[in-house]
Amino acid sequence: MVYVTLAGAILAEVLGTTAMKYSDGFSKLVPSLITAAGYVVAFVLLAHTLKTMSVGTAYAIWSGAGTAVIAMIGMVFIGESVTAAKTLGLLLVICGVVVLNLGGTH
Repeated sequence: MVYVTLAGAILAEVLGTTAMKYSDGFSKLVPSLITAAGYVVAFVLLAHTLKTMSVGTAYAIWSGAGTAVIAMIGMVFIGESVTAAKTLGLLLVICGVVVLNLGGTH
């Protein structure tokens, strides 16, 4: 169950960050509200996750997975450049999350 709440926190953070891109510096109401709601949900679910998972592992997974997904969204849907350096960086983030996760959840 802890991974379900963590996955929800990641998805909410990705939604909030994606909406922030479209908020035009918080000048557009709907994307700004989605950003705020996404981050509130993300932090609530992350806090719930921390009841049973170590903070280092949870935060590494949350921030690493969120970073990787947002970078991929930027490259695939928003038209940001795809470079060898970005691809390598994404792979390193994913590897880092996997290695930290091998240490267990406690």
